[in-house]
Amino acid sequence: MPSQSVVRPPYDVLVMQTLDLRSESGDVRRFIPRAQIDVASAEAAVAAVIERVKAGGEGAVLDVGLEFDGVRPASLRVPAAVIDNALANLDTAVIESLEEAIRRVRAVHGDQLPEPHTSTIAPGANVSQRWVPVDRVGLYVPGGRAVYPSSVVMNVVPAQLAGVRSIAIASPPQRDFGGWPHPTILAAAKLLGIDEVYAVGGAQAIAWFAFGSDSTVPADSAAYCSPVSMVTGPGNIYVTAAKRLLRGVIGIDSEAGPTEIMILADDTADPRHVAADLISQAEHDVIAASVLVTASDTLADRVIEELPALVASTKHTERITEALNGPQSAVVLVRDLEQGLEVVNAYGAEHLEVQTQDSQTVASRVRNAGAIFVGPWSPVSLGDYCAGSNHVLPTGGCACFSSGLSVHSFLRLIQVVDYSRSALLEVANDVLVLSAAEDLPAHGQAVAVRMTAKEAQE
Repeated sequence: MPSQSVVRPPYDVLVMQTLDLRSESGDVRRFIPRAQIDVASAEAAVAAVIERVKAGGEGAVLDVGLEFDGVRPASLRVPAAVIDNALANLDTAVIESLEEAIRRVRAVHGDQLPEPHTSTIAPGANVSQRWVPVDRVGLYVPGGRAVYPSSVVMNVVPAQLAGVRSIAIASPPQRDFGGWPHPTILAAAKLLGIDEVYAVGGAQAIAWFAFGSDSTVPADSAAYCSPVSMVTGPGNIYVTAAKRLLRGVIGIDSEAGPTEIMILADDTADPRHVAADLISQAEHDVIAASVLVTASDTLADRVIEELPALVASTKHTERITEALNGPQSAVVLVRDLEQGLEVVNAYGAEHLEVQTQDSQTVASRVRNAGAIFVGPWSPVSLGDYCAGSNHVLPTGGCACFSSGLSVHSFLRLIQVVDYSRSALLEVANDVLVLSAAEDLPAHGQAVAVRMTAKEAQE
């Protein structure tokens, strides 16, 4: 087992664990720190909420919200006047920054649009690849410890660029704002041209999107919510459990867990930068993960020395301290860069910073990460807002097999097969042989009936 130590006084208020893997060989995954999140434990409670919403529609959604959040908005659909007013009263500087974020995210995601393509296998034998957007999506924007207008941008822009025709947003009602979602979220929606916003959060929001309005609401009413094809966006354990249970009724982007940052760094890194970046993601949640991977004892010590003062100077000191002290956060000591990359690729971080000598080359060797931030001037916070990349990313090691939100998330690839009679006849015997090999003779018969007796004999 790796040796474990804690920081000695005077830093004992913030005790970030150290994992020493320098003497370890073989698979490092068993040593990697992770947040312990048991989504299954929430499934029973969430299943009950889903059934209530499915049976009771709007009334059930409002009742559940009042029970769990203590808020009951005047209606689920946010009135257009409330949305307009939110933008009209938003600070000009915030509007300008949101507009710049939108511009950059549109530029990056616009380059993701795939082109249709047709492959001609033989004369008269064509297979086309056609990209078609999902019909309607529901975008979930959290509203718990923080306000996330940036998540509005990150969800809406790729959906719009993909060509999704119908987009709705759900965000928790806020007691401080008359039971409506936070005004900054509403303003961001307005900037993006989204006017269908619902004041609903938690598992009930995901169920609401899945089933839509009940039969008591006229389909031509402004209050009517059509079921969606897909739900995207992060949320708490109850939102995640709802997405898991409703997958199949709706498509989902991922089961997002707590945020995480991993930093691969060497002696060339600025310890104050590294410490600040670890803190930046710990600010999200007490179970957020902040992990430093380094072969440098000097850097590790200096980062640990920087943390207490930086943490004390932030607004959310208590939350950050708990996150950094948690089992999901650590300073991981490795023998060298090679072992560091082994740890990085085994972890599959949501956010990975590479702050090393020749950081671009090192970053090119990373296989598993949601997003990679290269060098000293590309902090994760840049990606959270204005890099142009998307901040809805795979967590909990899911970057080893999945990707972050993109234009592709909202597109489906439809293959179009167009063969002429002669092209079918050219391959007919192969279809007959293979269908017989699989003991599915009716498959072959579907081709044989299209052949004359002479062609079948040949």
